[in-house]
Amino acid sequence: MFRHKGNRRTFSHNLRLACFLSFIAGIVNITGVLAVATLTTNVTGHFAFFAEEIALKNYSKAFTIVSYIAFFLFGAFVSNLMVEIALLKKPRMAHAFPMLLEILLLVFVGLSYRLHPNYIAYFLLFAMGLQNALVTKISQSTIRTTHLTGLFTDLGIELSQLFFYKKPAELKRLTRNILLRLSIIFFFFLGGVLGGLFYEIYELKILLFAAFVLAMALAFDNAVLYFQLTKRKIKSNLHEN
Repeated sequence: MFRHKGNRRTFSHNLRLACFLSFIAGIVNITGVLAVATLTTNVTGHFAFFAEEIALKNYSKAFTIVSYIAFFLFGAFVSNLMVEIALLKKPRMAHAFPMLLEILLLVFVGLSYRLHPNYIAYFLLFAMGLQNALVTKISQSTIRTTHLTGLFTDLGIELSQLFFYKKPAELKRLTRNILLRLSIIFFFFLGGVLGGLFYEIYELKILLFAAFVLAMALAFDNAVLYFQLTKRKIKSNLHEN
């Protein structure tokens, strides 16, 4: 799900990746809205808020909004930097380092009681920048899990193409793409709805659940890798004997 790249990636890999991480993004998104009234999974809306504050001459608030954008950008920068460094020494584990950092950030915010609202937003935007950059790199820009505007655009285009592309190979590609987009949208909304419902009970602690899901996804991927390596080792030993 995380380790396969290029031609080695299958539709199944992308689908699992999309479902897991869009679900997490949905939880983080609603948590940011309910906890600090801030969008934390994308920066598109922040540009409008920034322009509004400049027009109202609320320059300190405008600076805060620019900081939101910068933290998302910095998260994406750090994510790719960590992956590129890890690829030089531990390519099989390159994806794990941004994920572990994201887990730590979600746990930290989830356990925080007196954290300033701006800092909650900063940490969550940074975490989502990490996630979005990692998913984009792994899937070669096929998947975005932290915002839906582009997804709905791609979905609309692909749905219209169903009326024109009739060859089996084309239809297979289109239906897979449509299923992938719908899965991301569904799990993003599912994360948002469940996160919103449980926020009333657990408040920021709902982020601990998001961290748990992310940790389980990472553990599952590592378990599959261990199983495959063990299987190959056993086969190699049998051939040698």
